[in-house]
Amino acid sequence: MNTQKAIIFDLDGTLIDSLEDIAVCMNQVFEEMGLPTHKINDYKKFVGGGVDILVENSLGDSHSTEIKKQVSTRFKEIYDQNLHAKTLPYDGIYELLEKLEKANIKMGILSNKPHKFTCEYAKSLFKDFNFLEVHGQKEHIEKKPNPTAAIDIANSFGINCNEIYFVGDTKIDMQTAKNAQMKAIGVLWGFREEDELREHGADFIVEKPSDIFDIINQSK
Repeated sequence: MNTQKAIIFDLDGTLIDSLEDIAVCMNQVFEEMGLPTHKINDYKKFVGGGVDILVENSLGDSHSTEIKKQVSTRFKEIYDQNLHAKTLPYDGIYELLEKLEKANIKMGILSNKPHKFTCEYAKSLFKDFNFLEVHGQKEHIEKKPNPTAAIDIANSFGINCNEIYFVGDTKIDMQTAKNAQMKAIGVLWGFREEDELREHGADFIVEKPSDIFDIINQSK
């Protein structure tokens, strides 16, 4: 293992603002099935744990396992059709990635979004950047906050976990960083509030993407 720095990004709420696409697609499923819909901002507290958790959170406890499976399956179908419709990187993300590449910082993405969708967004929105590892939710690997996938990425980088920054917008990301013994950076432009990030172990809190580069640069 060397002492080079590396960074792993969450995707939704961290690199990309995907809330409206997620909300619109899920509400379409609910409308088709005659179920209550939610306001777009309500989905900020539903997302972060993958599709199954999104379904659980947005449906509540009063529906059968079969209904939840139907909602999950239909959501994936609709979401796939609407990929990239309104989802875009947050302001300042491209500039941050350019700085990180010039500084020779290794970069990866780890999301609880299904692997197929994660890869599609990486290819379409970040094709000009060298993300060495891009991983979404896979059936054979436990989701965040389990640290397995994050540690696998660290091993592929050949960099010690304690030299890696894990960047995200939810408690799940902060817990993942802590579980993997990485440095946790919580972003305030995503789906959760500062209190949640600090409560679950954020080492740093940032208000804009450029702050991330400043943190890494100052640590050298």
